[in-house]
Amino acid sequence: MMATVVSTSHLRVHRFAGLAPGPRLIVTGAVHGNETAGTRGIERVLAEIERGEIDIVRGTVSFVPVCNPLAYANGRRMGDRNLNRRLQPTATPQDNEDRLANLLCPLLAEHDVLLDLHSFRSPGRPFVMRGPADNRGALEPFAHAAAEARLAAHVGVQRVVDGWMAAYAEGVARRRARGLTPGAVHEDPSYGVGTTEWMRSQGGYGVTLECGQHDDPAGPEVAWRAIRQTLALLGIAELPLAPPAGPFECLTLAEVIDRHAEGDRFAREWRSFDPLAEGELIAVRADGAELRAPRAGYIVFPDHSALPGHEWFYLARASERVL
Repeated sequence: MMATVVSTSHLRVHRFAGLAPGPRLIVTGAVHGNETAGTRGIERVLAEIERGEIDIVRGTVSFVPVCNPLAYANGRRMGDRNLNRRLQPTATPQDNEDRLANLLCPLLAEHDVLLDLHSFRSPGRPFVMRGPADNRGALEPFAHAAAEARLAAHVGVQRVVDGWMAAYAEGVARRRARGLTPGAVHEDPSYGVGTTEWMRSQGGYGVTLECGQHDDPAGPEVAWRAIRQTLALLGIAELPLAPPAGPFECLTLAEVIDRHAEGDRFAREWRSFDPLAEGELIAVRADGAELRAPRAGYIVFPDHSALPGHEWFYLARASERVL
């Protein structure tokens, strides 16, 4: 298996073009530098292509094994900031992630479909995040929900999560109402834009596959299988296509809760997708105010090291959208 050699001064892209026309796919890994399951999965597929075990016959596929080389080289989530927030080109780049965005955004826009590979901090099973239903709204207009659902159904996992941008925008509204101090999270819904959101804004579609816990030895296998499934689904490579992995558990992110102060604390060591009963105590604010589940559901992305003014956890419930 080829190993990814990382330079912090450039971005490495592997591109293969079939002789027959077809869709343009991009597969990304290590948007967060400590999330390496996608990198390992991409390396394995690249080795198979080089050995002739996978033949790219139509369309185009581009692989970016490491999207954030600085963070990857240091084994941490970020270089200077979170690359998967406020992802957009800028004429005046201020940090490592701004410079990377100036490369990644036009690269994403050249493609039709994105498979973005991630992992998460706490134990749990893999899941896939998809975008909104088709709509003409101002927040995230979209017209490829059916194709995106088909992709989500074939990447090999059973838990499907939606509602990211709507939940984030609602959180922004609450931040504005609180009158946040300088240095807090941006009071702008575009701060929630990452790779898949940018892809949709450019007319494409894509999913984020969370391949498991960061150090789960099964994570690279999850990524590898998902890449092969995507190549088969899109007809880019003539590979066998496994059927969808259902039955599916479809959830929607309903609300994001920020940490306000250093004294804010969780009531217990929560893990993503731990179930919540209506009224269950989730956390306690520094002033003693209790945060309880407004209804039965799940806690998602609890961040025990969140800084004041930043996302602390999300609440999820069963989604009305099924695959």
